[in-house]
Amino acid sequence: MEASRRSAVKPVIVLKPSKRVPLVEDTTGKASDALPLPLYLTNAVFFTLFFSVVYFLLSRWREKIRASIPLHAVTFPEIVAVFAFVASLIYLLGFFGIDFVQSLIIRPSGDVWSGEDDEEGNEVLLREEDARTVPCGQALDCSVPSLPHMVRNVTAQRLFDEKPVRVTTEEDARKVSCGQAVDFSLRSLPPRPPIVTSQKLFHEKTVIVTTEEDEEIIKSVVAGTLPSYSLESKLGDCKRAAAIRREALQRLTGRSLSGLPLDGFDYESILGQCCEMPVGYVQIPVGIAGPLLLNGREYSVPMATTEGCLVASTNRGCKAIHLSGGATSILLKDGMTRAPVVRFSTAKRAAELKFYLEDPENFDTLAVVFNRSSRFGRLQSIKCAIAGKNLYLRFTCSTGDAMGMNMVSKGVQNVLDFLQTDFPDMDVIGISGNFCSDKKPAAVNWIEGRGKSVVCEAIIEGDVVRKVLKTSVESLVELNMLKNLTGSAMAGALGGFNAHASNIVTAIYIATGQDPAQNVESSHCITMMEAVNDGKDLHISVTMPSVEVGTVGGGTQLASQSACLNLLGVKGASKEVAGANSRMLATIVAGAVLAGELSLMSALAAGQLVKSHMKYNRSSKDMSNLSS
Repeated sequence: MEASRRSAVKPVIVLKPSKRVPLVEDTTGKASDALPLPLYLTNAVFFTLFFSVVYFLLSRWREKIRASIPLHAVTFPEIVAVFAFVASLIYLLGFFGIDFVQSLIIRPSGDVWSGEDDEEGNEVLLREEDARTVPCGQALDCSVPSLPHMVRNVTAQRLFDEKPVRVTTEEDARKVSCGQAVDFSLRSLPPRPPIVTSQKLFHEKTVIVTTEEDEEIIKSVVAGTLPSYSLESKLGDCKRAAAIRREALQRLTGRSLSGLPLDGFDYESILGQCCEMPVGYVQIPVGIAGPLLLNGREYSVPMATTEGCLVASTNRGCKAIHLSGGATSILLKDGMTRAPVVRFSTAKRAAELKFYLEDPENFDTLAVVFNRSSRFGRLQSIKCAIAGKNLYLRFTCSTGDAMGMNMVSKGVQNVLDFLQTDFPDMDVIGISGNFCSDKKPAAVNWIEGRGKSVVCEAIIEGDVVRKVLKTSVESLVELNMLKNLTGSAMAGALGGFNAHASNIVTAIYIATGQDPAQNVESSHCITMMEAVNDGKDLHISVTMPSVEVGTVGGGTQLASQSACLNLLGVKGASKEVAGANSRMLATIVAGAVLAGELSLMSALAAGQLVKSHMKYNRSSKDMSNLSS
């Protein structure tokens, strides 16, 4: 991680000042000093010259065409005009000024600091963990900490030099931060360099470089005159907006975000669909469990987690399944749900709508209205429940390879608009009335299912149970009955008749760009174990009625999550059969849960849980001396 951070540091530029002074005026001449006119007047002259000669040449050539004079027969004024055109064009290609041209032609001396001593110029902001000071080595005489607040008026030219000298050791970084052994090659600063944040140069301290324009925007956000959420639309640059929002947040809270990465993320990819007002991204390690032999194919299962032993345990379960011939996973049902709540003046009117919706003769009409919302969304059923004069309508539909929440919601809205004609007294209270039920444990999902309903099974050979899982078939069967079945019933569990299905579901969901909050109902699982083949082998199964996954939309299109889906062979929409990739992903989730359940239950039966966690889930590093 540190290597990637150091390599991301663009210019650490080195200077050799003749004296150790904070700032030295630049006595080096510029290319623009040789001009007889000020720079802005020179620009105006070349700008006028360019359009004048263009107009002159076009006029002359038009006259030649009218008079049938060959175009190659040029006069002396035309030759002068051509040379003037070329000269002015070259100048204008230098970005309307000599500053850009001089950076390519004239290189100032490298034994002085940068030259522009402008109080309104670019600022180098040095931030430390909440104290916001630049650390120098102990007992070193450093001039940087003596500067007021956290701003030092040093131009940012040495941070944007095209030939940077990289800091490779902490000692080198300390020398640079204290102004020792410094050697700069001065180059002209671009008109508006981008913000550079979270570059850890000096003892892991954040260096922030802003322009005067960015500084004004930050002050506006801090003052509350410019809403933070509008930065992307105002600036048209998502990364710059995130950097400005981040700096404004640090100033508002007085807390450093130096440990939260900013660079290396495509913020445009999340705009308007994944996350609002970003200030960075969180790094979660991704481990691989497998190969998982499922339905005759091997899968390497990506799991994003910070819990030690989880990937290792699931991997052991995959090994046991593989040695026993693999697992079989079957999709039972595929249908996402949405349940609006509507209200009538009487319970009778609510019952009339219930009878209308559940009448098979009306289903085809409602299906046509519903299916207009998407070419993949297809209405499957409508079930209603009454509470007084309130009616809850649970729509179920297929959604292709998308998880489908937005798709089914649009279809439901179409049906509600259609029903308003025949039931004008219907008052739509909410598009979701919790009878769906999304991101909450609910018996309706456990019984009726939501998303993909999957069952996965495997027969684990007795020898594998003893040699790989270090336990016995009898112990596993007994533990499963007393823990997963009886123990969960004693606790009044709802869909929680398992050891740790949520662990595997959530890890795969984060890795593949699913909605992590849907692990609530997606982790509904009942684990069954039974001795078979005269008690020699173990039959294990997991039944999961509401696995909610998709391979398109949401976080699945982000680069990292897309890579994990590609590893499983389910990236994007299926080109053969609509919904095939998302259904395959659901079966893989169930297969990984089966492996995780098998391994954890074996560890519990063998008394290995605490020992393994103390061995693999405890760091031996002394964290007391490490900075945050």
